[in-house]
Amino acid sequence: MKLYTSRLAPNPRRVLWFLAEKGIADLEIVEIDLLAGTQKSPAYLAEVGLPVCPALILDDGAALTESLAICRYLEALYPEPSLFGNDAKGAALIEMWTRRAELMVAHPLMLGVRHGHPALAALETQIPAISETSLAQARRALTVFERRLGDSEFIADDRPTMADGVLFTGLEFARMVRFKIDETTPNLLRWQGELRARPSAQAGA
Repeated sequence: MKLYTSRLAPNPRRVLWFLAEKGIADLEIVEIDLLAGTQKSPAYLAEVGLPVCPALILDDGAALTESLAICRYLEALYPEPSLFGNDAKGAALIEMWTRRAELMVAHPLMLGVRHGHPALAALETQIPAISETSLAQARRALTVFERRLGDSEFIADDRPTMADGVLFTGLEFARMVRFKIDETTPNLLRWQGELRARPSAQAGA
């Protein structure tokens, strides 16, 4: 299998984080240049179908896009350690917190960076108000995770799961616009420090 990825974008990085946490090392990793428009080239579109990244090309030539779909596919092939849950309740809690992490924080942070970092103007017409509003939305939503991490070492379980990967990689991406958590959210700071100490923190950095 072959994974198209880019260190420029947060969604590819969450897949690389997932691979590192799982210890999956037998994929071909191909870095593409998003700013140069590699994802829009005829060859890439013929193979992947859409100008998106990441993309996992299976041995039969089928293409999977969307980072969580790719991770779920690989979870089925490499079930341990599980990052999506081992039983019905665990899987539901991880799904719930993963969705919250993505919709409430990671996606707004992505918009904040894409519309706020000058280098990314090559990808779209930037609207500064979108950046400002999105970063403020993410900041407010972090209070939910601050409360949660006061009761739990990690977001959805007593060990890292996909929910942690989505939130962590989203926050790391937002460093591009100097967005960070601080002493007003001590539980998040403790959690971030623990994740940064793991080898997976360097995946895609």
